Amino acid sequence: MNQGKVDVLLGLQWGDEGKGKVVDVLTPQYDVIARFQGGPNAGHTLEFEGEKYVLRSIPSGIFQGGKVNIIGNGVVLAPDLFMDEAKALEASGHALKERLHISKKAHLIMPTHRVLDAAYEAQKGKNKVGTTGKGIGPTYTDKISRNGLRVGDILDNFEEKYAAHKARHEAILKSLNFEYNIDEVEKKWLEGIEYLRQFHLVDSEHEINNVLRSGKSILCEGAQGTMLDVDFGSYPFVTSSNTICAGACTGLGIGPNKIGEVFGIMKAYCTRVGAGPFPTELFDETGKKIRDLGHEYGAVTGRERRCGWIDLVALRYSIMVNGVTQLIMMKSDVLDDFPTIKACTAYKVNGELTRDFPYDIEKGIEPVYEELPGWQTDMTKFTSEDQFPKQFKDYIAFLEKELETPIKIISIGPDRAQTILRKLVMSNY
Repeated sequence: MNQGKVDVLLGLQWGDEGKGKVVDVLTPQYDVIARFQGGPNAGHTLEFEGEKYVLRSIPSGIFQGGKVNIIGNGVVLAPDLFMDEAKALEASGHALKERLHISKKAHLIMPTHRVLDAAYEAQKGKNKVGTTGKGIGPTYTDKISRNGLRVGDILDNFEEKYAAHKARHEAILKSLNFEYNIDEVEKKWLEGIEYLRQFHLVDSEHEINNVLRSGKSILCEGAQGTMLDVDFGSYPFVTSSNTICAGACTGLGIGPNKIGEVFGIMKAYCTRVGAGPFPTELFDETGKKIRDLGHEYGAVTGRERRCGWIDLVALRYSIMVNGVTQLIMMKSDVLDDFPTIKACTAYKVNGELTRDFPYDIEKGIEPVYEELPGWQTDMTKFTSEDQFPKQFKDYIAFLEKELETPIKIISIGPDRAQTILRKLVMSNY
């Protein structure tokens, strides 16, 4: 039997690494693109042919060559936000209904989930996580506690099921003395439910494995980043799902023996949105300059991203837990102007040097930096790695040695065309 292949593409930092652009670039090499976790709090930005798109729930392969795109069971879906996103794409000429399949086992984000999100954050006070308020956490909480409402439920006795779930949420909110009004949101949400019925609602685990049995290929697309993984990230300042490679298995119904390449995406520096520890964060003019040059503002929330130098301790850890086989470096061009580039190669934890990522990075962490000369060259018009200045080639070689993993793709700008695939010469890292 000609068994197909599954490759996984995911973020290695605190999200916002540029996954959407790379999925779009790689899509022509695959038959199916499948999103395996997360919700509409994750915005994937794509730019090509003078247009800019922000995808929240729809996989980033939707623009290329009529490929099937699947929203997997590990995703949580907000029908109203999905409707807005899908209608905007259709209005710009991108046909969705024939190409987008949605797992019946994906969980639905209800209007009351968003209210619960706000209520729980308010309760935490100064210890709040800094969620996007989209209801992601409460939806995953319901899923894990076996109280969830799923896409497949809209096909059978939905009104009664919805009313029961809503009543349970309202009882919780009453106990919290939290005031709210969801009338307008709920009206649009129910319109979104009707809109969802127009799509292929599928048993995605069967569809995906049938694709593989037929010898075709699948690219699995993750959301957020490894350092936001609920198990391996900077807990509790994390998302509510498994963002790592293992999440592709549970979020799509794929056996681990089917996974081939694991593409790990990183920026040439580091960013983070919301609260939580960030060892290499810069609070000076350099951090502000990186933010301005990199346009580091949330694609969905518009929030300023915190910026800092690249953290190789965290990256080594991410590469390890994901089994990354190839690295993809984004936003290299943002550092084009800097005379000196810094990279954190180790931490001092309470005075002791370590290269391992510790249990707690909130206190007593001092990053240890290595300085490298900047390339101070505008690389945004380059079309080949042969054009890279020596200092940038040295930076790449340094990262590959430190991370013991080859860097396969370099992004030098936001557009699809500003992507360079390297001719790798494998070496012993």
